[in-house]
Amino acid sequence: MNPSDIEHAICERLRAGLGRMVDSVQSYGGELDGNPHEIIRVLPGAWVTFGGIHKTEKTNTTGRKFRDHARFAVIVADRNIRSETASRQGGVLESEVGTNLLVTAVRRLLTGQSLGLKISCLTPGRVRSLFNTQLEQQAVSAFACEFDTSWFYSSLDDSRFPETPLNPAGEVDITHPDYPFTRYRGAIDEPYPDLKTIKLKIDEVNTPLNPDLEGQVTYD
Repeated sequence: MNPSDIEHAICERLRAGLGRMVDSVQSYGGELDGNPHEIIRVLPGAWVTFGGIHKTEKTNTTGRKFRDHARFAVIVADRNIRSETASRQGGVLESEVGTNLLVTAVRRLLTGQSLGLKISCLTPGRVRSLFNTQLEQQAVSAFACEFDTSWFYSSLDDSRFPETPLNPAGEVDITHPDYPFTRYRGAIDEPYPDLKTIKLKIDEVNTPLNPDLEGQVTYD
């Protein structure tokens, strides 16, 4: 599972669900690290970021299948010309949303959602205050809402490189998780040969024959 796919799906759901509560929903790109004028201009807003994989566990005895546990964060921020309290609690005007409402709305929209992906449903975690401050005579408040999820994946066989993924029509499948290795000219292995023959030998104890029964199945 590519974390970027999860980021994109979270953004799409929040854009649809938050409506006019925010000016935009984007993947985080340092918007709250700029100068005060630029920060004020993008508020109220919501940003999504991948927080990393904090745990990986084996799920079978061969050690080739795993489950990754990952964390994502949704940052919400708003500003208010009246007070720091109003930047969090909102006000009487429709434009005075407040970060408290944004936090509640984000958790309501994302909790228990798989977003149409092969992941476990998002589980809400901590809500952390990032800052409450004054910028250009406006009070600004920002919080980070954390969500956990997990997904399964299989490792490559020992010493193997990925194969060029093909779709049923025999064309390169650009949607396959291993396609980037082909696109960026990484090392590629040829596919394993197709199974064509199965040989069977049965040897019973205390009989002169060895083997007692022998057979072969061939596939076209």
